[in-house]
Amino acid sequence: MIQQLSKRLEAVASFVTTGNRVADVGTDHGYVPIYLVHTGKVPYAIAMDINKGPLLSADANIKKFGLEKSIETRLSNGLRAYNLDEADSVIISGMGGGLIVDILSESLGKLTGLELILSPQSDIELVRRFLCDNHFEIVEETMLIDDGKYYTIIKAMEGECHYDSVEEYRYGRLLLAEKNSVLHTFLDKELEKKTEIEAIIKASGGDASVRRLEEIAEEKAVIEKALLYYS
Repeated sequence: MIQQLSKRLEAVASFVTTGNRVADVGTDHGYVPIYLVHTGKVPYAIAMDINKGPLLSADANIKKFGLEKSIETRLSNGLRAYNLDEADSVIISGMGGGLIVDILSESLGKLTGLELILSPQSDIELVRRFLCDNHFEIVEETMLIDDGKYYTIIKAMEGECHYDSVEEYRYGRLLLAEKNSVLHTFLDKELEKKTEIEAIIKASGGDASVRRLEEIAEEKAVIEKALLYYS
């Protein structure tokens, strides 16, 4: 029986174009490439991780399903062990947005023609800005809740993206345009949280609080602009 993917990883796998060869960066136990190959969605995958332990676990899982001929494992820091034209899709999920940007920046020359499937756990705005600044178009996004946590998944291809505002970079132009319900819930919660923090700071006073109150006011203004998409 194949390992059941989490809701997040299942969504990541669903973003891969059928028939593509895949390189999975930070593969951990290899669950996503195993799922993709085992279900016949992709013919071949490279499972890469910076740590030997998870890679050994991935190797064991791959052998358990008899997929050694279709999935190759590689010890790799980011995309360093990936060679040009070995895959059609690159998956990078389960790490911070800053690290994802570092990995992509270091290997920009290897990204020509690739489909990028990214699921940053933080600094999502940074990832979107990097993609737009480096001539990638964000063609699909989704947002979901898995085990009580919010996750965003982005698919990008070579092209141009035209984002017009901070809220589109921060919360996703496509998600806002489609009035994504999970994002709506997230925005409501964020606005409530910022308002509560604002009240606490106002009550505490102090010189340092002035600048923090200005920052919170700016953050609330961006959230409120994003919420206008739902009105």
